[in-house]
Amino acid sequence: MTQLEAKSVLVVDDELGMRMALAANFQRDGWKVETAGGAAEAIRKFSLRRFPLVVTDVRMPDGDGLHVMRSVRTSAPETAVILLTAFGSVPEAVDAMHLGACDYLTKPISFDQLRSSVKRVLHRVPQANEPESVEIIGASAPLRETLERARQAARNDADILIEAESGAGKELVARFIHQVSNRRTRAFVAVNCAALPEHLLESELFGHVKGAFTGATNAKPGKFELAEGGTLLLDEVGEMPLALQPKLLRVLQEREFERLGDTRTVRANVRVIATTNAPLSRMVEEGSFRADLFYRLNVIPISVPPLRERLEDISALAEHFAAKYAAAAGQPKPTLDTQFLAGLERHPWPGNVRELSNFMRRVLALGNGVVVGPEYLGAEFLASPMSGPLQDVLVRPGVAMRDVEKRLLETTLQATHGNRTRAAELLGISVRTIRNKIREYGLPPRRYV
Repeated sequence: MTQLEAKSVLVVDDELGMRMALAANFQRDGWKVETAGGAAEAIRKFSLRRFPLVVTDVRMPDGDGLHVMRSVRTSAPETAVILLTAFGSVPEAVDAMHLGACDYLTKPISFDQLRSSVKRVLHRVPQANEPESVEIIGASAPLRETLERARQAARNDADILIEAESGAGKELVARFIHQVSNRRTRAFVAVNCAALPEHLLESELFGHVKGAFTGATNAKPGKFELAEGGTLLLDEVGEMPLALQPKLLRVLQEREFERLGDTRTVRANVRVIATTNAPLSRMVEEGSFRADLFYRLNVIPISVPPLRERLEDISALAEHFAAKYAAAAGQPKPTLDTQFLAGLERHPWPGNVRELSNFMRRVLALGNGVVVGPEYLGAEFLASPMSGPLQDVLVRPGVAMRDVEKRLLETTLQATHGNRTRAAELLGISVRTIRNKIREYGLPPRRYV
């Protein structure tokens, strides 16, 4: 398969006159044109050469344009497909758009109409909340596992529930799923369920018609309509009012809804990704979240690891944020001292990546722009990050030093996910000493590399 060629189009129509007229007009506009007289020929030609644009008739003797479109979109989701038909109807057009058509035009058409359609589908201005590129920093084992699960989830249209602590990067993972899915050429729309009162949230999700309520002076599409063919992110879905949850459940089950004040049903071809920083299973037990909605959202559960479980990613993230904020200020990126980075790795980061981002913004704002050393670490970095069982072992009177050392070694190895080199750096000892201590204390050697 060759690479997608810029400004080339495949025109598919069984009528020779129509086919040649379209080809001539495209050529006058500077396009490289390939033609096909039927569905089979079109699919064969597309298998040999990719086109950024396919314009195809719907009804042809050896198949239909929908079959051509499905074949094209399967092998090249980035290709735009415009359907032409002399037998257009609203339901057929809606179905075509749901299946992935970028536009649906009814014959007879002028080439000016088609030209406008081509400009619209090929040069669509991205929405402000639509991700063009998602960069997730880090290479730790927990993060790699999360992203691999996200890639697997992106292969189908099942709804997804992402659970993680605040600031861990739930929305970033949701955008990543959209970017690697076959919906990436359509919109990514996000709505914060905690930011709006119930009556406004319902209108925000489903839209309303003029006069639906006081102040509804114009009709307004909802987020489900704006996300048509793409992905809808329901951020902090646990904050959704109980009274609104059955309406969301119906959309997820039936893939249809009504705008506020309207009796007409609207179909919804949308993948839903919900995020929460509170365990929904516990909220179900407490009665603050519907069990049936939880099970419907939790088709594919994904957990994003907190930053304290991604110690080896902290330095990379700090370097990334330093470069980002230095560039925004028009300054060169400062050097981050190794002691400064080590101090970052000892911090528990209860606010996760968001906290680290804000901290690095502060450091860049207050720094000298050359070197960032340990003097930039605040008092919160001087306190011991240890808590729970480990802290109890270290401070309880009468505990043998051997037990303290073993527990500290084991916990550090767990925190670095078995990375002996990283554990040695954090403890200030050699890798050889780590290896000897693992043997001395009878820790499983194969678990630690």
